[in-house]
Amino acid sequence: MNYQKYPQKIKYFIYLIITLSLNACVQKKEPIEELKDKKQVNRYYQLANDYYDNNRYDSAFYYANKIRLEIDPSKELEKYATNMYIIVASQRTRGDFTAVENSIVEALTIIEKTNNNKEKRKFYSLLAYNHMYQKNYNEARFYYKKAATYYVDKRRKLLSVINIGHTYKEEKQYKKALNILLPLLKDQTIQNHTYYKAGILNDIGYCYFKLGNTNALSYLKKSSKLFSNMDSTADNNYDITANYYYLHEYYLEKDKKTALHYAKLLYQKTTEYNNPDDRLIALSLLIKNIEGNESKKYALKYISLNDSITEIRQKAKNYFAKLKYDSKKEKEENLKLKADRELQAEQERNKNIIIACIILILLIIAAFIYYYLIQKSKKDKLQTAYNTETRIAKKLHDELANEIYQTINFAETQDLSLPNVSEKLLENLDNIYTATRNISRENNYIETEHLFSENLKEMVATFNSKTTNIIINGLEELDWTSVSKLKKITIYRVIQELLVNMKKHSKSTLVLISFKKKENKLHVNYYDNGIGIDFEKITRKSGLQNIENRITSLNGTITFEKNQNKGVKTNIIIPS
Repeated sequence: MNYQKYPQKIKYFIYLIITLSLNACVQKKEPIEELKDKKQVNRYYQLANDYYDNNRYDSAFYYANKIRLEIDPSKELEKYATNMYIIVASQRTRGDFTAVENSIVEALTIIEKTNNNKEKRKFYSLLAYNHMYQKNYNEARFYYKKAATYYVDKRRKLLSVINIGHTYKEEKQYKKALNILLPLLKDQTIQNHTYYKAGILNDIGYCYFKLGNTNALSYLKKSSKLFSNMDSTADNNYDITANYYYLHEYYLEKDKKTALHYAKLLYQKTTEYNNPDDRLIALSLLIKNIEGNESKKYALKYISLNDSITEIRQKAKNYFAKLKYDSKKEKEENLKLKADRELQAEQERNKNIIIACIILILLIIAAFIYYYLIQKSKKDKLQTAYNTETRIAKKLHDELANEIYQTINFAETQDLSLPNVSEKLLENLDNIYTATRNISRENNYIETEHLFSENLKEMVATFNSKTTNIIINGLEELDWTSVSKLKKITIYRVIQELLVNMKKHSKSTLVLISFKKKENKLHVNYYDNGIGIDFEKITRKSGLQNIENRITSLNGTITFEKNQNKGVKTNIIIPS
């Protein structure tokens, strides 16, 4: 049901806010030129209104667009708003909804700066209706609610509420529609307004029909009777055809003869008030419900009308676009001739202000990014500290707690005076000391200056044992002073991780670690002769994942030899 024929979109609302903000920032003051002959503006304005009242929308648009830039809204807001309404309505009759949206945004950019709530309500309602017509129901409700905030009178406010209920019906949310529409019938203002009451009854009847409520026909009939007693207007004609369509749909499964009757009434009415879109709907209903030659006749009319609408609307869009372009071009030429020097100076000032605004915005963005990175760095450090604490706690539990408990138990249950028992106790304590020292070394400070190679060698040596022999090649031949601190720490921790993995899982007897520098890249090769790596389970090996993450962070590469049961071969390449 078409309670109001008003349009727009969330993105254009955002565009509106940005436009207003930029206007405030830039403080652009374009001189508004009046036509030398003030009477000509008034004459064009009157012609636009006369043509619009006579449904000659092409001509109405021509004259309204001709003076669109000539009317000063600060002095003649009502005339400006009426002129823009004619432009919007003319564009909408041709189905050019994109142009409609642009025109409404242009008008709101001006009207939002005023205190005229009546015009704000009207153009936001236009915006809402345009969204509803394009089935953007959430946006439509948003702007109907926005329009209702500009309180003009109770009747207008109720109209916004009615329209919100109508959007829910159009969206097939019938229960929500009824929750809004049914209470309105009790309002005295609605009871005294035949058009509003008829429209509400029509929507309630249709919602009841869709929900299977037996009261549906009663409401639809009451609505039909009220519409029939009203004078013929654009809105009334639209709504009585909606009523005919609902009654046709109601009777379609119950009484095909009556359904066909309402389809013919729908076609007759849409033909009378020359609504081609609704006439196409009526023709489609007749084609579906009539057989034989009569159906063919309606089908031919449908094809002809549809082709005609497409052609006419395309021509109209082109025509409107040309009119708008010609009008704008003419205005620009006049302004250029009259104020070329002033315009150049104004543009230069505006340019400088815009640049200043852009720089300010960039500074704000940079400050935000800096703050974000600082906070992220703090968070990462906290997470790293937590991970380190967790890892140390796990190692203390896994590697020391059991050893200590067993040693205590051993000391309590054995005769420590016996030489072999005391020797065993000392051996256990030595193992605990070694494990503690290893945990300390894994998490201690790493020397990255001149003693780096010595500390690295010392760390590797702690993994030597009676059953495992570790050989290092090329460590001292490299010039470690040319390697960054971060890379040294990474190499240290990666080798340490590989050796820990070897100690726990590989059962190696021989480990070989070699270092060399080739083509500005540092090559580290690791080999052990243990049982190898089960790559199907590698995602569960957080240690190996740690190694890969460390190397990748330095833009390096790491490859693992995939020959299981033949030891581990690892090749690491890091840009030096």
